[in-house]
Amino acid sequence: MSGGSKSSKDLNMSNSQGFWAQAMRRLFSGWLARACVLILLVFLAATLAGWVGLIANNWDEPIAVSYANPDFMKDAPNPQGESSRLTYEKLEIDDALRSVDPLAANYGKFDEAEKQYHQEEKPLDWSRPLGADKQGRDVVDKVIKASQVSITVGVLAALLAVIIGTFLGAMAGYFGGMVDAALEWLYSVFTAMPYILLVMAIASIVRTPGISTVIFILGVTGWTGTYRLIRSEYVKQRGREYIQAANAIGASNSRRMFVHILPNVSHLMLVQLSQLVVDFIKSEVVLSFLGFGVPTSSVSWGVMISEVRAELVLGKWWQLAAAAGVMSLFVVTFGLFTDLLRDALDPKARRK
Repeated sequence: MSGGSKSSKDLNMSNSQGFWAQAMRRLFSGWLARACVLILLVFLAATLAGWVGLIANNWDEPIAVSYANPDFMKDAPNPQGESSRLTYEKLEIDDALRSVDPLAANYGKFDEAEKQYHQEEKPLDWSRPLGADKQGRDVVDKVIKASQVSITVGVLAALLAVIIGTFLGAMAGYFGGMVDAALEWLYSVFTAMPYILLVMAIASIVRTPGISTVIFILGVTGWTGTYRLIRSEYVKQRGREYIQAANAIGASNSRRMFVHILPNVSHLMLVQLSQLVVDFIKSEVVLSFLGFGVPTSSVSWGVMISEVRAELVLGKWWQLAAAAGVMSLFVVTFGLFTDLLRDALDPKARRK
């Protein structure tokens, strides 16, 4: 009796809640979604703190010896670090040397000029919490900066791809006819070539290395999946009663497309966005590893992984472990959250 009244109460609450409220309630009903959100918020906070210069602001400055060991193995042999600590002996110039040097009269000017650029040399650390790279840069600061760049590339490229795919899919699905045929031809052109080869071909044509270039290339080549999904939804939605009612009261095509239909497919856009973020982060890693991605003057997870090819020969594995570990944590967490979000937004798909 009480169970029946509880089910009736839950049903009434469910009916009184909107679509997004029910989806969020389903999403955060389990501990896994809450744990994923907590981890992603840590990454987001680190990314924002890096952009405003609160952390990892001096990631490219050498603060340790070359290939400094991690703290937990600081007593291990490090011949490269010993070599980077070598100092040069200053040559004392006596009267005998001055008598044979034609520049001896200018020594005073040289000494005065040197004082303008003289800097106190800071002692280099022998070990760091997660070690250092060849230039003595802290691996922790590099990973934080690389996370900032890679996550920014993934999110902005996914936004660009979803915007392009949604707009083209809405045009093709709503208007149909020649517009649909032309966009289907464009879709076939972009999907005829393997994705990574298409990205590398466009990157070799653009030839302007930079973070914005990587975002542009990934965005203009990654819209095809969103386009197909949104197109099929617009084909279904354009014949519904509420669209016919909007047409009867004189709503324009653009209003019917983006004011009436778009909110009903927004949950699909959100799922596509979250999936593309993970895909584009992995694509950026591959591009940077092959030399087509983020320039070497900056740093990303792909750049760090590409740098370790020579380090592994010397047995310096900590930069690879740090970059791969942080990247794997973010990608796995984001992938899990994407699956949970998709199940929450479309519970029928989960039951299938």
